[in-house]
Amino acid sequence: MDYRLAFDDVNWEPTLDGTARLKRIVHGGKVFRQVELTPTTVHAHWCEIGHVGMIVEGDLEVDFDGDKINFHAGDAISIPHGANDRHRPRALSDRVVMFLIEDEA
Repeated sequence: MDYRLAFDDVNWEPTLDGTARLKRIVHGGKVFRQVELTPTTVHAHWCEIGHVGMIVEGDLEVDFDGDKINFHAGDAISIPHGANDRHRPRALSDRVVMFLIEDEA
């Protein structure tokens, strides 16, 4: 049984538009992601998958179909699955780091 999943052993992957990057570990039917966003990040296609996690560094605004909510380091975040245009993340600081967990697609 793997009890430790080490992101240090995983390479960064750029998003399709190249404005964000992530590390991904698939384990036990879940996908664990370390995500890094910057103010230039454009809403990414992978946001159609529901996820829960924590903001580790920085400040983030998420526009949930017109309802804007700010998240800060230490805040938990829960985004249900659905159409990929229902929320738009935007970094409010130079860098936002999040850890997210989602069901394997």
